[in-house]
Amino acid sequence: MKTITITGSEGLIGSELMKYFSKKNKVIGLDLNLGHDLSDEIFVKKWFKENHTDHLINCFALNHHIDNNKNKKYTLFDFPLDSFSKYLEINLTSLFSVCREFAKNNKYGTIVNFSSTYGVVSSKPNLYDSAHKDIGYGVSKAGVINLTKYLAAHLAPNIRVNCLVPGGVHFNQTKQFIKNYSKLTPMKRMMKSGELTSIVDYLSSDNSSYTTGSVFVIDGGYTIW
Repeated sequence: MKTITITGSEGLIGSELMKYFSKKNKVIGLDLNLGHDLSDEIFVKKWFKENHTDHLINCFALNHHIDNNKNKKYTLFDFPLDSFSKYLEINLTSLFSVCREFAKNNKYGTIVNFSSTYGVVSSKPNLYDSAHKDIGYGVSKAGVINLTKYLAAHLAPNIRVNCLVPGGVHFNQTKQFIKNYSKLTPMKRMMKSGELTSIVDYLSSDNSSYTTGSVFVIDGGYTIW
């Protein structure tokens, strides 16, 4: 039985992966809601030194749709610079820290990181009414792709690192947003939260033994236009 650590384990996708992998593996969840602060380098170093894990799946991220204090009318000219910095701190700096400590304490294994379609293309302003999707989110998620490639190059051949680029996941959005988003997607709908489990399973198994540094876009075709 292999040990899998899932960061962001209490989130929408993380919780689905927890349920899926728990059926056949020992799964450990790390999440801020469980008291795990992955922006704390001391905690990250201590945890990975004391807890062996064969596979690392990184779902944790800062995203403005879960920030209840976010001003929904913010535009490009309104975003505070400290907000931009916070996205980089959590979505890139902390992610690098987690990946590095995993690799430091493992001779073999896999890492799966999560980017976003907004790490590949810009968000569309008309999807968010008079507000704009926070620029810090997209920039940080673009960085996740390059970080994945860098880690894959430096940790090969023993540790494989790959990246998923998921499209929008159906979760409490307004009916109008879902309708508008679906019109922009060849599959004519948003993603279901459980539709990533099989590819994460593939990337965390020997079935993907020759796969590293790859970026898999799973977005219903959203970014082909």
